[in-house]
This record gives sequence, C-alpha cells and structure tokens, in this order.
Amino acid sequence: MRYIDVFTHFFPEQLWKRMLALDQVGMDIGKRMRGIPCIYDLDVRREIIERFDNYSQVISLGMPPLEAMGPADVTLELSRIANDGLAELVAKYPHHFSGFLASLPMNSPDAAAEAERAFRDLGANGLQIHTNVNGKPLDDPEFFPVFEVAQRYDRPVFLHPSRGAEMADYLTEDKSKYEIWWTFGWPYETSTAMARLVFSGILDRLPNLKVLAHHMGAMVPFFEGRVGPGWDQLGKRTSDEDLTLVLKRLKRRPLDYFKDFYADTAVFGSRSATVCGLDFYGPDKVVFASDSPFDPEKGPGYIRSTIEVLNSIEMDDAVREKICFRNAQTLLGIE
Repeated sequence: MRYIDVFTHFFPEQLWKRMLALDQVGMDIGKRMRGIPCIYDLDVRREIIERFDNYSQVISLGMPPLEAMGPADVTLELSRIANDGLAELVAKYPHHFSGFLASLPMNSPDAAAEAERAFRDLGANGLQIHTNVNGKPLDDPEFFPVFEVAQRYDRPVFLHPSRGAEMADYLTEDKSKYEIWWTFGWPYETSTAMARLVFSGILDRLPNLKVLAHHMGAMVPFFEGRVGPGWDQLGKRTSDEDLTLVLKRLKRRPLDYFKDFYADTAVFGSRSATVCGLDFYGPDKVVFASDSPFDPEKGPGYIRSTIEVLNSIEMDDAVREKICFRNAQTLLGIE
C-alpha cells in the first residue's frame, strides 16, 4: 500500500534560523521545538520517513501561526522564506516529500498575493490557514480574497486549530488549566471555524472551494445529531435576533455543507474516532494524515499507529487505496 501523509509539520532551515532570531518567538519556539529534532533537522526527518515502506509526506509549518510572530512586514518576510524553503525541499527530495502547503501572513494585506505566488510560482499543493487570525474569525471580509485564490487555483485550504491557554475555560478565570485549551479547545476551534464558513455564506459564494478540517473534522462527526436536526432548528433558542433568516439565506441544509468538508486521519491513533469520521464523511472525503512529529516518539509514533488503525478496519481494497493515497492525489494534485 502507498501512503501519502497530507498533514505533517516541518520548518525549513532558513525559516528556522530566522524564527529563532525573533526575540519572544524565538524563546517560545526554542522551548517547544528544540526537543523535537524531526521538525527542523532534515536528516532526522528523512531517516524517519525511510522507516516506512512506500510512504511520503506533504509538509507544512508547525505552530505558532505566522501572523502571531510579528507585524505584517515581518510575517510577509517569514511566509516567503517558508514557502520558498518548503518548495525547495519538495523539488530536492520528491521521494520523501510529495508536496507542501503554503503558509500565509494572514495579518498582512498581501496574504492573497502570497497565496497566488505560492500556487503560480512554487507549485504549492494547498494552503494551511489557522482557525482564527490573532483572534479574528475567518469569515471576516478581509480574508475572503485568500479563499477566492484557493478556489481559482482549485487547491484546498487546510484548517489547523489555533488556541492558547489565554482563552480561559471559565469567565471567572484568567487562563485555561490542565491544557484543556489544547485537548478540547482545538477541536472546538476547528468546529467553530467550519460553522462560520457555513453560516456566513462563504461556501455558497465559493461553491467549488475545498476545505479540509484537521483531526477528522474535529467535533462534527460525533455531533452529527446537533449539526443536523439540531441546526435545522436554528433560531429556536435565540430571542434577541432572528436567526431563522440565516437558514433562509443558505442554499442547503447546514448538515449538507458540513458533509462537504474533507477530513484527515490524524486522531492520534484512535480507532473509534477514525470509524466515526469515516462513517460521517465517507471514503471520498478522508485522506491519510498522521500529524507527525508530535507523538511521544517525536516522529514515527503517529505514523505507525495511524497505519495500524486503518489496517484494523475492514474495508474494500479500493476504499483503502482512496484513503491512503488516491484521495490525496486528487485533492492536492499529486502525481
């Protein structure tokens, strides 16, 4: 079986050096990432990839989002260094890296232009965008040109969750405790971004836009009843505005839009989450992803466990091929 791992994270050398030179960002990145050599050391990364037969990766940047690293001029510089570096790796090591997702300076008016450059000049296979831009929702009109560019080039937008401890769990507290902001907050973040794209009408305005929701579509598959019959009753729980008008503006049921998202298998080795997601999205909308290298082994663990989970699920060979590599080829334009 071939595997194209569509959501893995890596920092090209020049970007890594530039990031570490940024005062506060450099300290934060250093603390989190220096302990994961696979995310910045190319030799380590290639060695881990080579442990798995017929396996390659689509690479994108790790956290934090570029827009959190400084003002617009700095993040534009970082995005250009990042995208040039990722494209160079794909060109130089095609057996290891099947493609890359471009990152954008979403706090810059040049974000859409950088997306266009990445597609036109660098051959980017998609975009990685975070679920909010320094706290601003993705359905804000200033971000619409980015989605327009993605649709025009027929390349997907991958949603990566972004939420920190500063977003408290309770109104009476100043910060989230016990890393709840990550464990439960990130799936909530992704689900919220999906909902904003649906109810804002962006998916009606851009009907051919392809959006992938990281971590098997976040909360949506498990909460199908709330997303479906629950949101069919939008407005029944709200008295200070008429939300039934939102449903009248939409061209389809809310659930139908959520079914149109793509999802990936990066669920940290959870078989039950994989089964639930496959049942909700179907075999044509799910792509193989591991979220490497953030496993306890710092690289190979989630790759191996994701393969094992898929092998434990009974399915036709044709379906298995779709999930493991054919859907990625179609979605990302990979040969």
